[in-house]
Amino acid sequence: MIRGLFFFIFLWMANIGNAQESTASKNVSTFTIEAPQLKTTKKIWIYLPEGYSASAKKKYSVIYMHDAQNLFDAKTSFVGEWNVDEKLDSLRAPVIVVGIEHGNDKRIDELTPFKNEKYGGGNADNYLEFIVKTLKPYIDKNYRTKTKAKNTTIMGSSLGGLVSYYAILKYPEVFGKAGVFSPSFWFSKDIYTYAEKVPKIKTKIYFLCGDKESDDMVKDLSKMERLLDTKRCYCLHLNKTKIVKGGEHNEKLWRDGFVKAVLWLGY
Repeated sequence: MIRGLFFFIFLWMANIGNAQESTASKNVSTFTIEAPQLKTTKKIWIYLPEGYSASAKKKYSVIYMHDAQNLFDAKTSFVGEWNVDEKLDSLRAPVIVVGIEHGNDKRIDELTPFKNEKYGGGNADNYLEFIVKTLKPYIDKNYRTKTKAKNTTIMGSSLGGLVSYYAILKYPEVFGKAGVFSPSFWFSKDIYTYAEKVPKIKTKIYFLCGDKESDDMVKDLSKMERLLDTKRCYCLHLNKTKIVKGGEHNEKLWRDGFVKAVLWLGY
């Protein structure tokens, strides 16, 4: 299997215009914000739950998600969206979602904490610093959020799954929950070394992958789970793993697994 092919196709396709109508719900809006850590500006998609405008006092938990182009709108998605807005509307979930657009040709750099000899990358520290020190303070100031780690989730798939896992290791005081879908742990084995050095991991984690994604996806995920079990007692039930029979590395797998992950992680 050719490693890395999936996200290079992603980069190519993500820049091709899509003529179809927008499918984003009325609860989704966008804005741009300076990202000094990345020396660019970032387009942010934000989902506000039903009833948000009806109350001036109620506060909400927040989910930070990567690759925002694929979350809410078929018009901007690669090969289909996650339907995050419709799914949360149907749940009447009291949660805000903040989607961060990937940086197109910078996506690999932004979502990988360590370099790969063949594909480069390794700029996730700056990407996460942008989220933690620029974006989250802005969101907490301008929206009614619950700001504690126990109310803050980070979630993504593929390279987004990798960077989400890295985020909870580096910023456990910020992110108390994580949805780690099809994580690209293969990109650099340094992620295992880094995880080994973390003294204790208290974050609640939902792992998801398919058994048809690659030769190593399930094996790599199992290896990380075993490492994670050395950092906390399994009896605490702080992580859950869903391996989908026949599941492939695509939006369908992640879309279909989104609701169960959110419900298990909690609001």
